[in-house]
Amino acid sequence: MPLVKIDVIKGTRTREEIQKLGATIQRVMIEHFGAPRRDRYQIVTQHEDYEIMCEDTDLGFPRSNKLVIIQIFQQGRDQQQKKTVYRALHESLSSQCGVSGNDLIVTCVENTREDWSFGMGEAQFLTNQL
Repeated sequence: MPLVKIDVIKGTRTREEIQKLGATIQRVMIEHFGAPRRDRYQIVTQHEDYEIMCEDTDLGFPRSNKLVIIQIFQQGRDQQQKKTVYRALHESLSSQCGVSGNDLIVTCVENTREDWSFGMGEAQFLTNQL
C-alpha cells in the first residue's frame, strides 16, 4: 500500500481538480503498483507559491505554477514497476487532469513492512494482521 503525498501550489486548482488528481493517481497505483482498491492513503498539501522552489536540474523543463510533486512511499516495487508508474502517471495526469510533463515530479521512497502502523500502536504487517 503506497502512501502518496501530493504537493501543489495553493490557488492554482479547484477542489474538484485536486480530487481528480487524487483519483487519477489512485487508479495508477491500483493498475501499476498492485495497490488494493480500498487501500488509498493520500495527503494533499497546498503551498504558497514562494514555498516551492523547483528548478529543472538543467534538463530544460520550464516549470509553471501548475507544478505537481508526487512522493510515493512504498515497498517491494522493482525498477521496471517504478519506470512504468512514472510513465503511467505522466500519461494519465496529462490526459485526464491537464498536467504538463514539465510540471510533474515523481519520486518513490522505499520503506519496509516494519515502517508501518495503521493504528492502535500496532505494526499490522509484523503481527500478521495484514
